[in-house]
Amino acid sequence: MRHAILCALALAAVSCSAAGPVQQSAVPAGPVPMPSSQDGKLRIIAFGAHPDDAELKVAGAAAKWAAMGHHVKFVSCTNGDIGHWGMAGGPLAKRRTKEVEACAKILGIQTEVLDIHDGELMVTMENRRTIARLIREWNADIVLSHRPNDYHPDHRYVGVLVMDAAYMVTVPFFTPDTPYLTKNPVFLFVEDGFQRPNPFSGDIVVAIDDVIEKKLASVEALESQFYEGGCNGGAHLVPDPKNAEAVAKRKAQVRENFSKRFMNTANRHRAKLKEAYGPEGEQVKYAEAFEICEYGRRPSKEEILKLFPFLPKR
Repeated sequence: MRHAILCALALAAVSCSAAGPVQQSAVPAGPVPMPSSQDGKLRIIAFGAHPDDAELKVAGAAAKWAAMGHHVKFVSCTNGDIGHWGMAGGPLAKRRTKEVEACAKILGIQTEVLDIHDGELMVTMENRRTIARLIREWNADIVLSHRPNDYHPDHRYVGVLVMDAAYMVTVPFFTPDTPYLTKNPVFLFVEDGFQRPNPFSGDIVVAIDDVIEKKLASVEALESQFYEGGCNGGAHLVPDPKNAEAVAKRKAQVRENFSKRFMNTANRHRAKLKEAYGPEGEQVKYAEAFEICEYGRRPSKEEILKLFPFLPKR
């Protein structure tokens, strides 16, 4: 019996030898890094909770980046489908998507609206992976979002999700289906007025006087939210479209309100504007402000000037 087994093994060996070397099974390919951008331009991605948030907070800087040929994308993390007093659901989501698409054309950027119900964004692993993939796919140098302390749960959770992705975008085996970043982006928070547990810090303040008309035009394009008042508005705000005088008055009212709002940012951060722009900072009327998130890459003053190339080099 033992002799028969040895003969069988010998015959198998001869057969394999005649057929050639045994093929090794292919080693599965591991995660791959995202290739470096080849055009020398910055890549900026801004996450807002709803189809209007990034436009309100970043439109000025976005227009300035875009005018210099840099790549900017706004992402609305919910579809805004309950953000109106008189309509909701699919029709409102489609309407708000069209509004931010109009804003993108005004600003010269790209935009995307995620298919998540307004008011229902949660901090889940699925959503963390989605945010990480979007940052990786954009090959971002700068990532902007809400802070995690805010009146609206969707705003808060955008902040948490983006912070949770801030390191993970560089970890090869996290969402290995999407090439990982070899350099962590700079993560920035957009301005808010909340004081607890800590107030907003305007680490970077940008004058936007030269693009304020684009930002105000974006406000006007977001008609469902501002002309009509969004979810806390009402029919009393919307004049008869046949009454041209009343329509013009309502549009002027919205423009004035937001013009003052964007002026207030400049006034709140006047010292930082003067630090960045010198004596000219006293004359700046409109501004946007950003806080550096500690979880991403910490930029030096020199790098901030590279990331915000429209700031004066002083």
